[in-house]
Order: sequence, then structure tokens, then C-alpha cells
Amino acid sequence: LDSLLLEIVIMSRLGSLLRVVRQCAAPVVSTRVPGVSVRSPCIRLMSTEPPEHQPESQEPWIPEYIEKFEEPLEEKRSRLLYQSRKRGMLENGLLLGSFAKKYLPEMDEEKLVLYDRLINLPSNDWEIYYWAVEQKETPEDFDNIVMDMLKKHAKNENR
Repeated sequence: LDSLLLEIVIMSRLGSLLRVVRQCAAPVVSTRVPGVSVRSPCIRLMSTEPPEHQPESQEPWIPEYIEKFEEPLEEKRSRLLYQSRKRGMLENGLLLGSFAKKYLPEMDEEKLVLYDRLINLPSNDWEIYYWAVEQKETPEDFDNIVMDMLKKHAKNENR
């Protein structure tokens, strides 16, 4: 009885596989209808090796930060303003966006470099947020005058 049941399961699986193979081998008739997408049931062959550009972890791949030493100051200010507003996290977009709008125009080159490192080196935006609102201690690498300015800005004392 067990062998009969096993044979039925195997035949059922093979039948499903054969239907998919037949559908994939059938000629494709393409009719494009706006707003309608058709998914193919065909099997995609995939490598078991991870892509070269992704590290072997569950974290998404983030490009390496490269300092731009020869960037003109106005371009740097514009880039930093954009990067401050477009964080992908609403809390930091609001906090860093308002901070950048208020302080970037008056920052000298040294402060701009510190701010650039602050918003581009940590791989997790929540870290920046927790440091700014002082829920976590700021690491020594980022504990500088710009972080002090951001912490004061986050307190929103002058509403």
C-alpha cells in the first residue's frame, strides 16, 4: 500500500512537471494589452552561487562609501542636501533634511566632510537616528561638532 501511495505521488508530481515543460515549449503568442501582465510558468534555471556583488549575509548590499576630495563646495552642499532629504526612512528624512537646510549653507569644508561621513558611512539609518535623539551612545568616530549640532537640532528647542 505504501509503495502504491508513493507511486501515485511521484506520478502526480511528474504530471505537473510535464505540463509546465509543455507550456514552456509551446510557441508564444504575444498580444500586448495595456495594464495586463502575463507571468510564464516556465522554470528559470538559477545558480546556487550567490551573486558576486552581494556579501554572504542577510543584509542588503550597500555600495562602499568613497570620499570626494575634489568636489566643489557648492556641489557637495547640493549633494548632501539631497542625500539628507532622501533617506528611505521618514524620521531621518525629516530630521536630516531640516538640519541640512538650516546648517549646510554656513558649514565650512571641515564640517561638510564630517557631515558627509556621518550620513554616508553608517550602514543603518536607525543608528544615526538613535545617536541624534540620544537613545544610544554615539561612537567615537562620529562624536564630533557636527553630531553635537544634530543632537541640538533634534531637541527642537526653538519651536
